Amino acid sequence: MSSIIVFGAGGRAGRRVVAEARRRGHRVTAVVRTRHSDLDGTVVSGDVTDGASVAALAAGHDAAVNAAARLDVPAGEFFAAAARALTSGLAAAGVPRLVGIGIGTTLEVAPGVPLHDSPEFPAEHRAFSLGHAAQVEVLRAADLDWVLLVPPPTLLDDTTGGTGTYRTGAGQVLPAGTTLFPYADLAVAVVDEIDRPRHHRTIVAVGPA
Repeated sequence: MSSIIVFGAGGRAGRRVVAEARRRGHRVTAVVRTRHSDLDGTVVSGDVTDGASVAALAAGHDAAVNAAARLDVPAGEFFAAAARALTSGLAAAGVPRLVGIGIGTTLEVAPGVPLHDSPEFPAEHRAFSLGHAAQVEVLRAADLDWVLLVPPPTLLDDTTGGTGTYRTGAGQVLPAGTTLFPYADLAVAVVDEIDRPRHHRTIVAVGPA
């Protein structure tokens, strides 16, 4: 049994990760900005952009998951700040492993060309995608075992229990499947990377099997 701390546990991805980790018997600390009465187990308030808060909450855990996002703060500020706080805070707390969840629009559609740089990409969504991408350089500079799992650049299915399966690829958009990728299967991939780490200090596309 591992002890896992999940930042952004109140969101759709975070909730599924918490549920999957608990289903496997792990001890889970769910971190939220504001209290969620419908989350079970150990739920605490914390700021993923504050290194001291991350360090205090993460102490004693074996691994961390970052599923946090905010729409009320510019993406370029939030995701880079969260990455800096996580890398410094987890190091201070002695937590060796971070599994983050990315966004599919940062995946490449051609060598060296992320989807958000393609001509047809909607201009109004580019800043948010670039903000997500800003965390990668922070992670690469950190002395931490991390992996960033990135689902397809589409809406994900939040209505089903998933299939329990998925496939992975490098940092490129995976061929489209016939169905939406469930959050539940993304959660399986996240917890698998804690139970049986296969990818280290890299970006991994994850999608329907």
